[in-house]
Amino acid sequence: MAKGERKVEEEPQERKPFLLRLPPDLMAELKGWAAQDLRSLNGHIEFLLREAVKRRKGAK
Repeated sequence: MAKGERKVEEEPQERKPFLLRLPPDLMAELKGWAAQDLRSLNGHIEFLLREAVKRRKGAK
């Protein structure tokens, strides 16, 4: 970025809520992992899903 330029912030994408049922042991693992990475549980699940989609698209 050149001197004097301002970074343009992207508009946040609309989120669609849905219910996700997880076994307690998996929920505990995900919560711990999210905390280690300084993310919310929801943000961490979204991150993991996006990474999985990227890998799947790259594998084709």
